Amino acid sequence: MNKRQASQRPTLRTIAQMSGLAVTTVSRALADDPHIAQETRDRVRKLADEVGYAPDRAAQRLRTGKTNVISLILNPHDEILGFGTSIIRGITVALRGTPYHLVVMPDFADSEPLEQVSRIVRNHLADGVIFSRTEPDDARIRFLLERGFPFVSHGRSELATPHPFVDYDNYTFARQATQRLIAAGSERPAILLPPRRFTFANHQLHGFMSAVREHGVTHEILTDITLDTPGELIEARLRARLGLPGAPDGLVCAGEVSALAAIAAAVDRGLEPGRDFHIVVKQTSTLFSHVRPRVASIYEDLTEAGEHMGHFILRRIAGEPAEALQFLQVPPDPVDVPAPAVRTA
Repeated sequence: MNKRQASQRPTLRTIAQMSGLAVTTVSRALADDPHIAQETRDRVRKLADEVGYAPDRAAQRLRTGKTNVISLILNPHDEILGFGTSIIRGITVALRGTPYHLVVMPDFADSEPLEQVSRIVRNHLADGVIFSRTEPDDARIRFLLERGFPFVSHGRSELATPHPFVDYDNYTFARQATQRLIAAGSERPAILLPPRRFTFANHQLHGFMSAVREHGVTHEILTDITLDTPGELIEARLRARLGLPGAPDGLVCAGEVSALAAIAAAVDRGLEPGRDFHIVVKQTSTLFSHVRPRVASIYEDLTEAGEHMGHFILRRIAGEPAEALQFLQVPPDPVDVPAPAVRTA
């Protein structure tokens, strides 16, 4: 941008001259100060939109110490279809109409767990942070609690100190899914778990074990593959396992990609899904609405989770206690759920 373009960029003074208000009044109106009349706030915001005014965030940060940024640390795993886009959609709905904007930061599997979180806190790159895939003794949660830095996690820990979270009831999911397999005729159900270091893997395991013990059926916990295993390897391992004596005749699967791999393995072995081999999948997209024969599913609303996390991080920044910022999504009743609606921000 040259000097002339920079000088033409609208400022608070531009809006003040257009509105006949003081610069300080314009600034307070744009900050949604409740002491400024709503009519004035609306008029100032309308003028700001018309002239294309954008706040100088560097100046705001120097003046207030706030960045007006929420950082979402997103692991680019692909076993849950639409995870990132659904979470982002929900968060942005919650942030809409606030001064905050969302910055997505990748968190790759081979990086140190604390790397992104510590960089955000150390350099004050955001006013709050959201992240997922929690562990029972999560180093990121410990770090942020010790420093009093606002955060919300997608998933829980087992730490004694309460922390803000939004989580899905994976115990109930796995228990319901296993019961549905058994009701459909499965005598040797199996479960494909997330990597065991994550808290939600333990919850799923406990739900699965509760159901198989209640019904007294033979069961199998697949140990050489996880939800993070590439789909082609899941397919190959299951194809081999289904060709051996005592193979599972049902599968609980919390990822749609891995469920497709399991269906492919069963079909390759000459098994008919829904008759010879049963599957219950955690559905997070519309994909399985179009799969035939129909596959039993239990829905997880990731957009709803994102929206809750967005509201929680704003409330945490405002000083609300962690105990008030915890939400557990409960799976729907154990019936075939309709196709999830495509939600828009």
